[in-house]
Amino acid sequence: MIHPNWNDFYMVLAAFLAGSLLGLEREYHSKPAGFRTMILITVGSALFTMLSVGMSTSGDRIASNIVTGVGFIGGGVIFKEGLNARGITSASAIWLAAAIGMAIGFQHFELAFIVTILALLVLIFLTRIEKRVHRWNEEKFYKVSFVRDVDAKESIEGFCTRKHIAFERVKLLKDNSGITVIYKIEAGHSRHRQLEAFLVESKEVLGFEV
Repeated sequence: MIHPNWNDFYMVLAAFLAGSLLGLEREYHSKPAGFRTMILITVGSALFTMLSVGMSTSGDRIASNIVTGVGFIGGGVIFKEGLNARGITSASAIWLAAAIGMAIGFQHFELAFIVTILALLVLIFLTRIEKRVHRWNEEKFYKVSFVRDVDAKESIEGFCTRKHIAFERVKLLKDNSGITVIYKIEAGHSRHRQLEAFLVESKEVLGFEV
């Protein structure tokens, strides 16, 4: 007859609750790694850690394998939207969820609790601050296609200079249809909107992508 180890049960339950809290926040904001994913990551990390305790195999090796596995999962939620990367925060949340699960597996309950609360504070409240900062200054990449006989500097670069928008020409490509330039633009939210409106109305611009 198998006798339950209630301490192990409590650790799995704690990992489940921590993953639920992180997952609810991610699910509420419709992020790639949501409710179920976060629970599975924290519980799985805790279980691997619990099984490694007392084994002859080095615990460091188990921990490194957990981190490696989580790295593959995190890489799957990072994607490109236009010329900008998305999903980095979700990947970081996955990485942190695994760390919380490992802390619970090693019975560092207080540490896991504190880190979970701090993670929620960062994901919920600092997001608002981050959005406000982005309204002041945000870096975006613009891929702009011009007609072949137009000097790009006389269009978008001239506009940026007049509006005091910081820009950098990252790449310039030429083909039979025209010229394509990739710019790195640093400006506030309103300046980005003005630039996009300018590109839409400009006759020299064939098209653009942000």
